[in-house]
Amino acid sequence: GYTAAFRAADLGLKVTLIERWPVLGGVCLNVGCIPSKALLHAARVIEEADSMAECGIEFGAPRIDLDRLRAWKNRVVGRLTSGLGGLAKQRKVSVIRGEAKFIGPYALQVATDSGPRQVNFKQCIIAAGSESVRLPGFPDDPRIIDSTGALELPADCRRLLVVGGGIIGLEMACVYDA
Repeated sequence: GYTAAFRAADLGLKVTLIERWPVLGGVCLNVGCIPSKALLHAARVIEEADSMAECGIEFGAPRIDLDRLRAWKNRVVGRLTSGLGGLAKQRKVSVIRGEAKFIGPYALQVATDSGPRQVNFKQCIIAAGSESVRLPGFPDDPRIIDSTGALELPADCRRLLVVGGGIIGLEMACVYDA
């Protein structure tokens, strides 16, 4: 969504970006692709160090400080998201925080912290992101986590079953395996 907004602004359109989350960047940047890739990088380093043993270079078993690993992952995400507000201002993209719903063919109502706000438009791009679904029949159990929960690296997770074949699930399986 923000890339479409920035491109439209670059083309000279007046742009309003409605963001329901506290930080710009959407699912990919905040709780998807980017944090997952950061953790995949850490996993690859562990695996590469281990594979060097057959070449005569041994590093020993890794000691993982989950708090520091989480903090590093969050800094990676923070570096990428922190500049988006400035880029929006630079391009004169108006950002409204809240959730929007259509109230007509050319109008939205946005529920903001300061109350409802109407936004009229000529053209609209819907970039709603994604959310994990709760699988029917699965109990409400703290051991069942979605991809966002997996990115938080629970301390007590020694065994992991990934249900579903989405890319983040596959990446998290590789991270936890390493």
